[in-house]
Formats: sequence, structure tokens, C-alpha cells
Amino acid sequence: MAEHVTHGGCLCRAVRYEGRGEPYHIAHCHCADCRRSAGAAFVTWASFRRENFQVTQGEPREVEFAGRLRGFCPQCGTTLTFRSAPETDEVDVTVSSFDHPEMVSPADHIWIEDRLPWIALADGLPAHARDRKSI
Repeated sequence: MAEHVTHGGCLCRAVRYEGRGEPYHIAHCHCADCRRSAGAAFVTWASFRRENFQVTQGEPREVEFAGRLRGFCPQCGTTLTFRSAPETDEVDVTVSSFDHPEMVSPADHIWIEDRLPWIALADGLPAHARDRKSI
């Protein structure tokens, strides 16, 4: 059986990536930092083992804030990646930057304590006040 490969990239296609293996921890994040950095009401993330994720074209700009690293396209500004710490062994990737985001489904909502009051959670997915670790 062939290994699953997820391809994706930014809006202007200057940065392209691939993730090998099935993405996991697919979640809608409502935290204030994700909302602010992406300019969106929430961001849907999927995780890959760091060794299974590679940039295949261009080079994202990484910005460190509060000990976390976020990767953006330096040309168009598309939010691409998140790492909770520089040495972490996984990378979170914005599902909307996948070439085929419809191929994955979120499992839950995280950081709903920061959710905007006009966002209704009507999809029946589990919702966590913070992250999964705090349950």
C-alpha cells in the first residue's frame, strides 16, 4: 500500500509542502493567538510528525511569539504552520492550506474558552475549554 502524502501550500504558491502519513489531531482552534495570527474566527489544524513534514518549495518565514513558532508565506502572508516549541516533534499545518482540505474532517474544537461569542458550535463535535491535554 502506498504511503499517504498530503500536499499543500500558500495562496501565491511560493511555498509548497508535503506531509507524509495520515494527518492527526485535526481540530478547530479558537484560541486568541490563532485567531489573531490568521485573521480568522478560528483555524483548523492537522498535525504531522516533524520528520514527516517538509517544505518542498520556497521558505516560510517563522515568527516566534510567546515561545511558539508560526510559519507564514513571506510573500502572500498565508498562515501555514505552528509549533508549540522550537524542539517539538510535531508540526501543526493549516488544513485550509492543503491542496484537498475536504479530504480530512475535524475531530473537535479546542480553546473554546476564547471562542468569539457569535460562533455557534452546532456541528456536534466535542468541545474543550482549552487543549486536549487539559481535559
